Order: sequence, then structure tokens, then C-alpha cells
Amino acid sequence: MIDLGLTKLALIGAVALIVIGPKDLPKVARMAGTLFGRAQRYISQVKSEVSREIEMEELRKMQKEVESAAQNFEQDIHKEFSEAQQELNELVQPESHSSYSPYDYYTPPSSDAMMAKAKNFRRRKVAKTSNIPSWYKSRHGQRSQVMSGAARMAKHRVNRSPSSSFF
Repeated sequence: MIDLGLTKLALIGAVALIVIGPKDLPKVARMAGTLFGRAQRYISQVKSEVSREIEMEELRKMQKEVESAAQNFEQDIHKEFSEAQQELNELVQPESHSSYSPYDYYTPPSSDAMMAKAKNFRRRKVAKTSNIPSWYKSRHGQRSQVMSGAARMAKHRVNRSPSSSFF
């Protein structure tokens, strides 16, 4: 950039004062300042636009690289999947379709296992629905049902005797 020192600025100011005159110098200085500010803003906008374009170009390159990598990965996955499917088809080939049944390998659970499962289910249900079992609550005098505030107030409200009329 232009190297302007204090002496050079003083020399330019003195020449401008002589050439333009003291009457028009403030107007010219304001106009020069506004033009200089506009030029600086324009240059900064151009710089930011160029940097944005460079970043966009880099992002486009990265996007192309990622897309190509994703396509390669997808192709590899399809290739591996087809190879694995081929191997499974080679390994599992039933001799005849009529002798093969999906129920050949099914064994029903025993009654002991069913009972243990049911007992475990009941235990979990009790643990989820209440922290304290109901038999414990009844033995130690705790409430087993919740009473609303209005019902509690009605329970403890003093009943007034019917008022007798004066007349």
C-alpha cells in the first residue's frame, strides 16, 4: 500500500489548501473521505466474495470426494453381500423341499420354564406398580388407597346441627 507519513500528509494538505482554497476545502475533504470509505467497503466485499468462492470450490471438491467414496463403499458392500449370499446358498441346499419343514427344529418350552416365567412376570409387575407390597401395607396400617383432599376435608368436617328457625 502507499506509505503516507505525517510529513507527506502535511505537504498534501498544504497543496490542497493553496489549490482548492480555504472555502471549499472542507467539502472536498468530506467528499474524499466518503469516496475513500466506499472504496474500502468495495475492496472488502470483493475480498470476502473471492474467499467465499474459494471455500465453495473446496467444498465442491470435498463433496465429490465423499460421493465417490460413498459409491465405492456401497459397491463393496453389495459385492460382499452377494458373495455372502452365494456362500449361504451353497451351504444351505435342502435335498428335497418336501422333507424340509421349519418346525423340525422347534421344541416347545417345558411347563417348569413356563411357571418360572410367569412367576418372574408377577414379581416384575409388583415391583413396577408399587414399592411396598399391599400385604405389608395392610399389616402395618398404611393406607392402600389414596384419598382426595376434598374427601379428607369432608371426613373431618364438623357436622352442624340443623338450625332452628326463630319464627
